[in-house]
Amino acid sequence: MSQAEDIESVDEGGVIESVSGPVVTAADLDARMNDVVYVGDEGLMGEVIEIEGNLTTIQVYEETSGVAPGEPVQNTGEPLSVDLGPGMLNAIYDGVQRPLDELEEKMGSAFLDRGVDAPGIDFEREWEFTPSVAEGEIVEPGDVIGKVPETASITHKVMVPPNYEGGEITSIEAGEFTVKEVIAELDSGEEITMHQEWPVRRARPSDEKETPTEPLVSGQRILDGLFPIAKGGTAAIPGPFGSGKTVTQHQLAKWADADIVVYVGCGERGNEMTEVIEDFPELEDPKTGKPLMSRTCLIANTSNMPVAARESCIYTGITIAEYFRDMGYDVALMADSTSRWAEAMREISSRLEEMPGEEGYPAYLAARLSEFYERAGKFQLINGDEGSISVIGAVSPPGGDFSEPVTQNTLRIVKTFWALDADLAERRHFPSINWNESYSLYRQQLDPWFRENVAEDWPERRQWGVDVLDEEGELQEIVQLVGKDALPEDQQLTLEVARYLREAWLQQNAFHDVDTYCDPEKTYRMLGAIKTFNDEAFEALEAGVPVEEIQDVDAAPRLNRMGVADDWNEFIDELESDLKEQIRALY
Repeated sequence: MSQAEDIESVDEGGVIESVSGPVVTAADLDARMNDVVYVGDEGLMGEVIEIEGNLTTIQVYEETSGVAPGEPVQNTGEPLSVDLGPGMLNAIYDGVQRPLDELEEKMGSAFLDRGVDAPGIDFEREWEFTPSVAEGEIVEPGDVIGKVPETASITHKVMVPPNYEGGEITSIEAGEFTVKEVIAELDSGEEITMHQEWPVRRARPSDEKETPTEPLVSGQRILDGLFPIAKGGTAAIPGPFGSGKTVTQHQLAKWADADIVVYVGCGERGNEMTEVIEDFPELEDPKTGKPLMSRTCLIANTSNMPVAARESCIYTGITIAEYFRDMGYDVALMADSTSRWAEAMREISSRLEEMPGEEGYPAYLAARLSEFYERAGKFQLINGDEGSISVIGAVSPPGGDFSEPVTQNTLRIVKTFWALDADLAERRHFPSINWNESYSLYRQQLDPWFRENVAEDWPERRQWGVDVLDEEGELQEIVQLVGKDALPEDQQLTLEVARYLREAWLQQNAFHDVDTYCDPEKTYRMLGAIKTFNDEAFEALEAGVPVEEIQDVDAAPRLNRMGVADDWNEFIDELESDLKEQIRALY
């Protein structure tokens, strides 16, 4: 809901009683919970968060310095909503869906004045609408009535709003229309436009939530190979400063097998969000060859923006994701980071003088996190179609302490845990995901897909890799005490195989043209090449070949070059052949 659109609908309101940072108390304001209000002489947007007697507490989405008691407060009578329709892709918004590029053009500067506003989508632009239903047909809420070519990659499906009754179409026509013009009329008297509004704190309806059975292929070997996430699944990426949370999320946004990407920069540093804004328009979508931004919506709410807008940006992002889900698309939402969102809630809670919970966070922290992640999933939609929302939330625990409340409450909710490790990052091992602490609860339900689409023995080969890494973890404790040379030869060989698993398979270069993306077939073949080395090496060891000679075969170091090989299939075929030939020549 933008002030630009709804300023005429405001009611006479109350007056400001007190101001405490982003929290403003107003007297004599006739309002309901979550109503949008305009605060002060400058008309700063805010939201009602508490009502007690004659006093109404408001969180303001902009800086409140200079706002004084006695200034007016006007109520719109409507909850915080987003504008939904053609034009959201390839757009960059702030936390309350104000288009930043349009505001910059309006202000003539990157520095925005307070109170400046614009609708979330362009109400003046005309779009080419093609009906997919005819007069006389019966339509119900959620049904697609036509299509608009929104970008080079995505066709926007115009739907009957979910809060309509539906009925028989009495008129519908093709042509160029603005999002506010009526494109279809129903016998119930309802008029359909390409524009919808939806309250951000209320989930859009669906028919049924299903068990996801297809992975969200990320192109990252450690994720797809060991800790997969389902389409419609939830994942958390906690890690300390500098461990690679943002780069991992950038990789997921660039390469994940989703139709639409919604990237929410929630309280992160401006330079990190700038990198996203600069990189994404130049990146090529690997699926279509079109610009990646043509299927991406960015919400930029950096750490220097008002704290209250940070609290709302997560809801703005998930509501936009639900809208595209209702079209039948698979949507991936990246939230970077939910810790900053929780800190915004903590600040507002403290100014409301609420009883604090653990580490000062509000007592309802777990409930709010659950409400957010609950909106992810694979859904049977009300129009009979299917769509999904996968949510990947970064968590920034202070000092990398995973026992802090945001991390712990998130882990109780999500089913995939990618634990970033500062020690791995210091050793320049990226992605710095700790394979001993991470897990995925989606493995078993996704195994049938991997068996059918990659290889029948995918689960067995993956389990072999997990077992070797687990054994290495146990042996490392002994190595630190007595040294590697004191181990039996078979355990020394296990450590050598594990080293290739870590360096050749789990490590991946996000900035290399070839290695930045690894499809599941390549992931499987690379793991298979290391297993070939393992099998041949242990047979040679049993035949009496010293472990030093096995480790020194010429072909073994080429395992580290599999990820960057252009023709990886041919490279791995040749490598496996050379490994077998050279190791067997030793006995």
